Amino acid sequence: MPDAKYSIYPVLLAGGTGTRLWPVSRELYPKQLVRFIGDYSLVQSTIKRLEPVLDIGKVRIVCAKEHFHETARHMEGIGVRSDGRIICEPCGKNTAPAVLLALLDILKAEKDAVICVFPADHVIKNISLFHDRLKSAIKLAEEGYIVTFGIKPHYPETGYGYIEGGSEVSSGGCLIKRFVEKPDRETAERYISAGNFYWNSGMFAFRAGIMLQEFKRYQLSLYEKMAKIASGKRHLTKRNYEKLDNISLDVAIMEKTKKGVVLPSDFGWSDIGSWKSLYDFLPKDEKNNVIDGDVVAENTKNCFIMGRQRLIAVNSLENVVVVETPDSVFVSDMDNSRDVKNIVARLKQKKRKEYQQHRTIHYPWGSLTLLEQKDDFTVTSLVIYPGSLYKMKNPHDSIRQIIAVSGAVNIESGKRVRSLVRGKAAVISASGFIPIMNKGNEPAEIICVEMGCKA
Repeated sequence: MPDAKYSIYPVLLAGGTGTRLWPVSRELYPKQLVRFIGDYSLVQSTIKRLEPVLDIGKVRIVCAKEHFHETARHMEGIGVRSDGRIICEPCGKNTAPAVLLALLDILKAEKDAVICVFPADHVIKNISLFHDRLKSAIKLAEEGYIVTFGIKPHYPETGYGYIEGGSEVSSGGCLIKRFVEKPDRETAERYISAGNFYWNSGMFAFRAGIMLQEFKRYQLSLYEKMAKIASGKRHLTKRNYEKLDNISLDVAIMEKTKKGVVLPSDFGWSDIGSWKSLYDFLPKDEKNNVIDGDVVAENTKNCFIMGRQRLIAVNSLENVVVVETPDSVFVSDMDNSRDVKNIVARLKQKKRKEYQQHRTIHYPWGSLTLLEQKDDFTVTSLVIYPGSLYKMKNPHDSIRQIIAVSGAVNIESGKRVRSLVRGKAAVISASGFIPIMNKGNEPAEIICVEMGCKA
């Protein structure tokens, strides 16, 4: 870790829903919680790559309250304590309120600190170069600059905002001349030719005290409202939080401040904003395909094919995306795959549950997967975490058969407590809530078959 003058806190923003990566990313299980690459989810990978430059024990994650328990589980899964380190927003209000909320939380423990802000769902190829740039950003932040990482563009991307860099300051940074919204292709080509325009990565470094001054100067109303909420004088409720301005940190502060610098960076960054961007990031096979899962591909090239459960067989495809999940399949030409967001909007309008959740739903006690559903029976798989209690609601005139697949659970029905181990089963006919407890040290899986009684 750098010999810093201030404590350094990484802040991860994990509030997105990732609709352009449907059907894998969904409202209740967004892309930052998904394992797309390697052994870790995006949020886990984002935390891990901060070491050894930053102390990941100081990490703070700002996320939606409905993602709290799963975010905590992902942190604990890589050995990072989650208690006191997750800051929940009652509703999403863009990056300025999220950053301000984290900043005020950190200032409760520190007189001042360097804060490094990272989206929780981005990826980086060259970790060594990233670490070098991160150290430079921390130096600039200590000097009083508000730093944003600008990514050197290698092609005329029209889906990103751009930052124009001006005169150089210390540690390789350049004063920010202006922010530019997503340009058309001709304009993007001019930016690349100019050589001083960079993709806006959404990553920042600054001193908490400096950023607080800028909020007071440029966003006084937002600061005052948030200060009341963060002080505890008002509850962090959805009703109070909805009154805050829905504004990005770029618009709220970075486009106005005189302290902004862009740090040119070229470490293989991507925001994984679409299936095409994920395809571009990942290594390809000899036919330029990215294939993950049980896939048989014949005479197929330049494709992204991902399977989660079933066999996928494709023939004579080119520049196509195929993504399969247990309840949905998405097929598109590669270049227009980001338009999946329009499909998600239609699903939401039709009140289809597939826009929001998977067949597997995660809870604090474990997870529930819908395996089969007919008019007269439902089959679900439940995984109950060690030491956790699941209260199963058994409707009147309903019978459930519970079969232990792995681990051991205790089932309380009336005055009777039954212990189920692998291969054992129990029939539950009593109505009401049935406590199912996993007292073991390993997750327990049970299969539940619910049948409605016929008169």
